Formats: sequence, structure tokens, C-alpha cells
Amino acid sequence: MHTILGANGVIGNELSKLLPQYTDKVRQVSRHPRKVNPTDETFAADLLDANAVSEAVKGSDVAYLVAGLKYDANVWADQWPRVMRNAIDACKRHSVRLVFFDNVYAYGRVNGAMTEDTPYNPCSRKGEVRARIATALMEEAKRGELQAMIVRAADFYGPGANLSLTHATVFERLRAGKTPQWVGDAKALHTFTYTPDAARSVALLGNTPAAYGQVWHALTSKEAMTGEQFVRLACELAGKPYAIQVAPGWMLSLMGLFVPVLRENKEMMYQFEHDYRFDSSKLERTFSVQPTEYRTGVQATL
Repeated sequence: MHTILGANGVIGNELSKLLPQYTDKVRQVSRHPRKVNPTDETFAADLLDANAVSEAVKGSDVAYLVAGLKYDANVWADQWPRVMRNAIDACKRHSVRLVFFDNVYAYGRVNGAMTEDTPYNPCSRKGEVRARIATALMEEAKRGELQAMIVRAADFYGPGANLSLTHATVFERLRAGKTPQWVGDAKALHTFTYTPDAARSVALLGNTPAAYGQVWHALTSKEAMTGEQFVRLACELAGKPYAIQVAPGWMLSLMGLFVPVLRENKEMMYQFEHDYRFDSSKLERTFSVQPTEYRTGVQATL
């Protein structure tokens, strides 16, 4: 049995499509879970409820923590440590391997490429929370009390990645016949993880016993691309003339007065105002696998 904690988000759904290659039983766990595969089990549970999480993972070989919480620093500070503690305790109690799907907020601003050895140096409240829960998980693994790993991804793009900033500013606007937007410095390099590649990485690693006890970066193209180049590629593949509206960071702050989710993005603007490069060489080298090129991924997303 493989159990998805935080089911039916974009990563959970993509992961669910791949897991039948490794198991004949997949359990979807969330407040209102839905089947992805016809044979999936569903288990309604609140990840803040320790007893419910324990029951949800009982009988599992692997649990994948792929949950997404409301994008609010106060919510994260309150709820993420509780969600992580519940997942850790439940997996320890039932001898279940735990895979945590994480982002790169704990690294903070990095000069050069982010790798699995990049130290935690968060420069945002959300990053501080992610550093704290990631450290707690790997300390359990180091003590030998839990088989666990972290799989990290960069910013998302891909089919169904509807909550990503780039989906709203580039892909949705192109579909609506509007000019794509870029927030921040459109001449800075920016790396994106294609969501099917993220899921492929999680499935592969979660089913490799030797991968546990480590941090891994999900498959991500190394193509060095600026925001302008990414938008140009999207316009080309959408059959539209190249055009871009660049919104400086201060404009996001202004817009955040009226749109709460944009206000929450303000502290993360360093990711779009400086080069943001993510390296997945460790996974590529270890498993002889390659990420999807941007041209292929963008075409599938449009």
C-alpha cells in the first residue's frame, strides 16, 4: 500500500498516475479525497488530527507527504510543524517509509545553483518554517527512528499547476488572448520544475530503498532561461507574437493591498529579482534519467 497524504493536488494527482507501476494499492488521503485510478482507496482525514493520520497510514509501505496549505505565513507557522509531527509519529508507529515533497524556500537567496548540499539560510517567514520542519524530519532519519527522505522541486509549471504564479501570469493570459506578464526582473535566470517530472522523481525515489536518509532534487531542466526567454518560448508555441508586460516588485506590493495571495508573495520576490537556478544532477547521475526540456513541457502546458 502506498498512501498519499494531501491527495488530489497537482503533484498528488501526477504521482498517483505513476504509482501503479510500483504497487497495486494506492490510498488517497485528504479532507475530501477523490480517486485518481479506478482501484484507489480513499480515506478522509485532516492532517492536523494525529489519530486520523495514524489510521490513514496504517498498513502502508510508503507514505508521500505532498500536502499544500493555505499560502499564508501565519497558517504555515501554526500548521506545518503539526502536520509534519503527525506524519512522523504515524509513520514511526506503523513502520512506514516517509517521503516529504518540499520546495526551496529553506535555502533563501543563493548565489549560484541550488544543490542538495546548499545550507539552509531562509530569508522569509515561510522559508523559516520549511527549514524547521525539514530539519525535524531528517533528524529523525539520522537517529535511525524513521526511514525518510526529502524531494525538493523549484517553481512549478505544467498541466494542472493552476496555483503557480507563472500559470496565472503566463499560461492563463496566453489562453485568454492577453499579453503574458512577468513579475520581477525578466532578465534574471529562473528555473522551473515540470510537474510530471516532479512526480516521476518522487515515485522513483520513494521506491528505491537506498535513496532514504537523503535529500534529493527533483528532475529539472538545466536550460538557462530568463523570464523573457521563457515567455518568448511560450508565445512561440502558442502561436502568438512575442509580447511581455514586466511588473516590478513594488507593483506586487501594491496589488497585494487588494489581493491577499499576492501580498503573501511579497516576501518571496527575491526569487524573481535575482538568478534562481536549481540543479538536479545528483538524481540524473544516480539513476541515469533526464528531465523534460522546456520546449516539450511548455507545449504540453499550453
